[in-house]
Amino acid sequence: MTNVFLISLGCDKNLVDSEYMLGLLRSRGFEITDVEEDADAIVINTCCFINDAKEESVQAILEMAQHRKNGKCRALVITGCLAERYRGEIMEEIPEVDAVLGASSYDEIAQTVERVLAGERCQHYQDKNRLPLPDVKRMVSTGGHYAYLKIAEGCDKRCTYCIIPKIRGSYRSVPMERLIAEAEDLAGQGVKELILVAQETTLYGVDLYGEKCLHVLLQRLCEIPGLRWIRILYCYPEEIYPELIETIGREKKICHYLDLPIQHASNRILKKMGRRTTAEELRKIVGTLRERIPDIVLRTTLVAGFPGETQDDHEILMDFVDEMEFDRLGVFPYSQEEDTPAASMEDQVPEEIKEARRDDLMELQQEIVFEKNESVCGRTVTAMVEGFLPEENVYVARTYADAPGVDGYLFIETQETLMSGDFVRVKVTEAREYDLIGVLEDESAE
Repeated sequence: MTNVFLISLGCDKNLVDSEYMLGLLRSRGFEITDVEEDADAIVINTCCFINDAKEESVQAILEMAQHRKNGKCRALVITGCLAERYRGEIMEEIPEVDAVLGASSYDEIAQTVERVLAGERCQHYQDKNRLPLPDVKRMVSTGGHYAYLKIAEGCDKRCTYCIIPKIRGSYRSVPMERLIAEAEDLAGQGVKELILVAQETTLYGVDLYGEKCLHVLLQRLCEIPGLRWIRILYCYPEEIYPELIETIGREKKICHYLDLPIQHASNRILKKMGRRTTAEELRKIVGTLRERIPDIVLRTTLVAGFPGETQDDHEILMDFVDEMEFDRLGVFPYSQEEDTPAASMEDQVPEEIKEARRDDLMELQQEIVFEKNESVCGRTVTAMVEGFLPEENVYVARTYADAPGVDGYLFIETQETLMSGDFVRVKVTEAREYDLIGVLEDESAE
């Protein structure tokens, strides 16, 4: 029996690749272990989107290299974005690494591990515009009640701060029939919430079918028995289109939740970023969504301290956030990524200013979210149970307004026994900074 331990770093899109790798390894007879000391082979699916992610990936490689050097491990294999970006350098600088697989070659993970265990040391890269489509069931690692569905790979936007197109290639949609089959299989395994992800979900189908087809895919996914919630992430605001809005509003299974990464609201900075929208256009898009779907929850992400950002630009962004009152918001200090146009721009903002501006935005957002959470107190909401915290004797749940891993939680105080994946009705009794407290509906009258 040969045990494999896999570390998945970075985004949920990377996690889908990792789940396919686990499926491929299991299909070739490998045992999957969650104890690194027991592993004969260790696989690390890396990320390098921003500097913090890069450092996390390097640290993980160095830690696992110690198992390769001093432990049971006989194969250390690196794949993912860091492996694609730094071809040749990883094996040269870290001799404990036995193999490196490019991001578009992850479907050859089982053969690569076998080759290393047989004594080879190898690197394997293919065209970054290749679209791996493994013929194997994924090994879902998110608990079984929700799963991600990666509907496309790569990106054509070429924002000036982003390295992803150089690593992941151009935009390639996964064929619709394959996605439907994968979703049916996931639902058959008990998945109740399906979360659609890609570098950009809104352009789905343009390359394959000649037009945007996300609304068609959503309609077909809604027909699958067993699925209760379908959630959409990473929608570029300029690509939102009428049929998509109509479908989200009409189909009961689709969560009234959209993730719109706007990055900034100063037109000057948006132009430097290579973004395709102005603040005025963003206001119009947000207004249309809220008018057509009144209970829609909007999440966005921002970059603080982009090169050349002045205090005036920061104040414009603060005012915009205050005006728009996004339901969910994340802020990243700008990360100077080599080989991107923004990295060589003049007027790079000092780290302490980036972090201070990030803190300003998050403090403002905290006030907005707390007010929104307080407005929910006394209402009864539907939530999906995520798990149980024995030390606090509460169940953890999410409403349609919260995506896993990035948004808040609803904590349920009850004496009843609940299972992960259960859908329950909860009366909200208390608001916290980002989270809610509640009791089961039938207990609220006691």
